Amino acid sequence: MLQEFKDFIAKGNVMDMAVGIIIGAAFTAIVKSLVSDLINPIIGLFTGGVDFTNKYAVLAGEVAQGASLEAAREAGASVFAYGSFIMAVINFLIIAYVVFLLVKSVNKVKEAAEKPEEVAPEVPTGPSELDVLLEIRDSLAKAK
Repeated sequence: MLQEFKDFIAKGNVMDMAVGIIIGAAFTAIVKSLVSDLINPIIGLFTGGVDFTNKYAVLAGEVAQGASLEAAREAGASVFAYGSFIMAVINFLIIAYVVFLLVKSVNKVKEAAEKPEEVAPEVPTGPSELDVLLEIRDSLAKAK
């Protein structure tokens, strides 16, 4: 049973999946930073400094005017955090686009590796050596 487990772990698919999960976790941190540190400020620039992450509507409870989303949640208010949802959608779209580009480039590399090398078309060079020898034989037979 231990040998079967070793064989299972040693298979390429399991190792590839493990590497993919680790890379995915690191990639998520990069995308979160990209969105929160680069894209949010640009969006805020065009929307007059609006930060979507703190946009919410109070459904029930009392919240101080201008309180942050965290403060509203800590106060026990029921909030509709549409700003967090918008940022999650933006994160998803960015991640999906980058993954699309990665898969597209990997597929191009795979196609190039699987494509057989192009062979130059065969150019007729005249009769083969065998054809010449047969012609000589036939000519000698006729001459006798």
